[in-house]
Amino acid sequence: MLFPQECTDEVNELDTKMIIMIVEDDKTLSDEIRQFLERWGYQAVPVRRFENILREFSSCHPHLILMDINLPYYDGFYWCSKIREISDIPIIYISSRDDDRDKIMGIAQGGDDYVEKPFHLELLKTRIEAILRRTYQYKVKERYYLKDDIYFEQGSSSLFCHGREYTLTGSEQKIMTKLAEQRSKVVTREEMMTELWNTDEFVSDGTLTTMISRLRSKLKAYCGDELIQTKKGRGYFIE
Repeated sequence: MLFPQECTDEVNELDTKMIIMIVEDDKTLSDEIRQFLERWGYQAVPVRRFENILREFSSCHPHLILMDINLPYYDGFYWCSKIREISDIPIIYISSRDDDRDKIMGIAQGGDDYVEKPFHLELLKTRIEAILRRTYQYKVKERYYLKDDIYFEQGSSSLFCHGREYTLTGSEQKIMTKLAEQRSKVVTREEMMTELWNTDEFVSDGTLTTMISRLRSKLKAYCGDELIQTKKGRGYFIE
C-alpha cells in the first residue's frame, strides 16, 4: 500500500500544506468546499475530469480525498475500491444518499467516513481534521491565511510573512484572532474591547486606538502591508 511520499513521516512542519482532493461533479459545491478549505490553510484540488480519477489521484498526490458517490462514468464506490488497490489514503464520502445500505457499501469499499449532504462546512472540516490526526499524527493548527504567504497561527502568537515568523504580544494575538475569525466582517470597537478585557490589562477606548496603531505599524514593517482596515465610525476588519 502506498501513501503520498511526503506523508510517510509525521507532518507538522509550518510550511507543509495538507493536500485534499475533491471528487465532486457539482462545480458550485466543489468550489465552495475548495475556497473554505483554502481559508483554513489546506491545498484543495478539485477534480474536473472524471473519466479517470486514478490518473487525477496520481498527479495530485493528496493526503485525503473527499469523494462524492454519484459521479459521471463510474460512481464513487468504484473509484474508492480502485484507489484502495494502490493506497491507504483516507477517503471521506460526501453524498446526498442517506440510506444505511449506501453507508455500509461505502465503508465496505474502503471509505473512512461518510458525511451526508447538505452539511455544514465546519462539520466537514472537523471530520477532516480528525482523520488527518489519526492517519498522519498531524497536529492541526488554527491557521488563518490573510494573503499569499501571510498567515496568522492562533495558539502560537505568531504571524508568518513570506517564510519568516514574527511573535505577537498577547493583546495583539487576541486582536488578530478576532479579526481573522470574522474575516471580511467588521469587528466593532466595543466587541474588540470586550475581547481584550479578558487579558490582564485594562483597555480603554484610547488604549485600543493605540494598540491597533502599534499593530498596524508592526504588520507594515513585517509584511509590507497593514492588513487591518478601518470602517469609519464602526470598527476594524481584514479583507
